[in-house]
Amino acid sequence: MKVFVVGIAGGVGRRVAARLVAQGVQVGGLVRRSAQVEDLAAEGIAATLGDLVTLTSEELAAFIRGYDAAVFTAGAGGEGGPEAIDQIDGAGPGKLSKAAEIAGVSRIVLVSVFPEAWRERRMDEAFEHYMVAKKQAEVELVLTDLDWVIVRPSALSNAPGTGLVDLGLAKVHEEITRDDVAETVVEVLRQPDVNRIILEVTDGATPIAAAVSTMAGAGRA
Repeated sequence: MKVFVVGIAGGVGRRVAARLVAQGVQVGGLVRRSAQVEDLAAEGIAATLGDLVTLTSEELAAFIRGYDAAVFTAGAGGEGGPEAIDQIDGAGPGKLSKAAEIAGVSRIVLVSVFPEAWRERRMDEAFEHYMVAKKQAEVELVLTDLDWVIVRPSALSNAPGTGLVDLGLAKVHEEITRDDVAETVVEVLRQPDVNRIILEVTDGATPIAAAVSTMAGAGRA
């Protein structure tokens, strides 16, 4: 299997890549700085230099052609204001979807967000804009004919992973480690019968492989 990760230098993306490489999977990705290319190459990851915002779908297709699957886990990360959110969180997954259709890559895993994330905190306008962009990206992906999976993690932490989650069609928003989100994404990639489904995942008591396998076939129309 060959997997291309958009957002490979980020907290979840890098963890996904590291786990895939450890399993003997060929991994590529998109980064914006040449130093990141060199850094990832030392870990066996063939990152490509490019800016998701300025690349066209056709140009991105050239990067992902020959891969079996693509993962989108990029985000503006609070930098660049609403415009960056629209370009990366909002339009980015759609651009990858179009690129995948052009390149013949059918499997797409999108790391998104819980719809009710942090509602109790009464977040600011920028956060609400981010949530709308994320939802629009989900809608656009769901309307494609691709073999997609959307993973919505709850609030992320950098604590060590437990290997245990609570995963399903609808879960209560709590907290989950980036390690466990990455492992969940990797397990989704390993289980092709889990497809065309939106999964919410948070901290729990079920081993990740078992949690993902219970969703096999659940998303098929």
